[in-house]
Amino acid sequence: MSWQIASVAIVLAALAACFWWYERTRPSSKEVAFVATMAALGALGRDAFAAIPDVKPTTAITFVCGYAFGPGPGFAVGAIGALASNIFLGQGSWTPWQMLAWGIVGLGGAALGRLLACRPLGRVPLALCCAVAAEFFNLILNLYTWTQEGTYTLAAYGGWLTSAFSFDLTHVIASFLFGLAFGPALLRMLTRARARMEIVWEPLPSASTIVAIALAALAGIAVARAPAPAGAASLRAPQPAASASQAAVAHLDVSREIAYLQAAQNSDGGFGAAPGQASGELYSGWAAMGLAAAGRNPLSVRRDGHSVLDALRGEASSLEGAGDLERTILALHACGASVHSLPGAGAGGDPVKALLAFRDRNGSFGDLSNLTAFAVFALRAAGYSAADPLVRSAGRWLAEQQDSDGGFGFAKRGAGSDVDDTAAVVQALFDSGAPRTGSTLGRASAFLIHGQNPDGGYPQQPGGQSNAQSTAWAIQGLIAAGRNPAGVAREGSRSPLGYLESLVAPDGSVRYSRTGSQTPVWVTAQALTALAGKTFPIAPPPARTAAVAPLPVRAVIALPTARATATAPAGLDGLARAIGALIGTALAPMLG
Repeated sequence: MSWQIASVAIVLAALAACFWWYERTRPSSKEVAFVATMAALGALGRDAFAAIPDVKPTTAITFVCGYAFGPGPGFAVGAIGALASNIFLGQGSWTPWQMLAWGIVGLGGAALGRLLACRPLGRVPLALCCAVAAEFFNLILNLYTWTQEGTYTLAAYGGWLTSAFSFDLTHVIASFLFGLAFGPALLRMLTRARARMEIVWEPLPSASTIVAIALAALAGIAVARAPAPAGAASLRAPQPAASASQAAVAHLDVSREIAYLQAAQNSDGGFGAAPGQASGELYSGWAAMGLAAAGRNPLSVRRDGHSVLDALRGEASSLEGAGDLERTILALHACGASVHSLPGAGAGGDPVKALLAFRDRNGSFGDLSNLTAFAVFALRAAGYSAADPLVRSAGRWLAEQQDSDGGFGFAKRGAGSDVDDTAAVVQALFDSGAPRTGSTLGRASAFLIHGQNPDGGYPQQPGGQSNAQSTAWAIQGLIAAGRNPAGVAREGSRSPLGYLESLVAPDGSVRYSRTGSQTPVWVTAQALTALAGKTFPIAPPPARTAAVAPLPVRAVIALPTARATATAPAGLDGLARAIGALIGTALAPMLG
């Protein structure tokens, strides 16, 4: 067998093994759509610069995709992008080598992302990483050229490196410049995209305590529970008291939504994106929180003897990053289970301890408002009080990220505000002791009120199309800020609660929007938390309801009272914003 045939066989085997491994991870349909979109973007970018040898943005795009989304998507974006671009540039024996080389670039990005816990990189460091990735690509392609010749010695390989130096240098410099130009904006966009695929729209799983739980009689008197002790070892988050003057007058029947979720449960106890689809930790976690919010003990909902807690424990080894840990802590708390015991979750099986490893010295988690807000939720669910230094420092950092319009974004101040993250941060600030009378919560609630659409619902970005999950977020944020969502209406429109109810289908599922019904289990579960008038973290229902069949539930929306005292202290350049908007437009169909 010749060197050429043997080398190609090895490369093809490596590609097959990588794709087989990625397929075995069972990527979600949204992740597959993301891979296809980004691979197409990389291929088009390469073809667009075809007239300039070795100047191509594909390396930078692939590296950033791997950094943000992990090894599987990173490899697939690089490999598929190379294959797709060669449809225009020409296929040949070099194609498998290019696929493998760019796939390895994606894996390298994923390795760095895992090492740095996916923390945002500065513009220059990210550009330098893209340049290093380009040189690794060059070395692999030079290896391919070497195998096509008859002299297989290190001296011959060194000769090929020397002859290709100018071309390789061009590729390295171009990748550096591409990374410098759009790398940070792309990384922020993809980090946000991954978080939304895995957790957000909902309260990205980070649990803490905020919420007001109250059952009321028809007279509208809210029954308050006194706050529980806030020791870190406590398994229950302190529950705020509610006053009659704060109770909303909306009484919502959520029995159909509960029945829908129960019917969607799989035989392993978990939930998929839709009935009949394979269980996933994301959907199981949300289903647990939705059921608990509606007063149905998640542990009493079983299929073939398995509860959602069994499914969560079975997925423990797949948890990656702070977001996964936050969501899982919230789900465990909603089930009434210990948030400190989940074998396989890392840190000796303690999800809370594993989450704290992601905490930065400035009090944030990953320098992201989204993850930090949900970290506050998770800590409060784990029993940390609002006065605890960990909660307090996270709240202070969050308050500093408020934008000039009063809202908050996924990352830091200046990255652009949105409804989902503003509502999440409002809840986290309240959980960390920020007063409702302060300017921070006041400006944030004003942002939410002004963001309402004429149909009564809320979009993710102000001015966009209303959707159920952003509306649920807004309702929870308004409750945490002391506003009655039943009384929020724009120019005579219905309330956000009315908008959510209008999306309930005959089978009890909640549609994502007027035009879409994707991931109905997730959407229904998140809508339940808002329709039940609960904020995060969701507490387990009282023991007496554990065995009660799902009868029509009347939810009285009660506004949480102030927590323990703790006072929370009151850009992207044009190019980055433009690129972020462009990529957001490309990713919107799969994220919506």
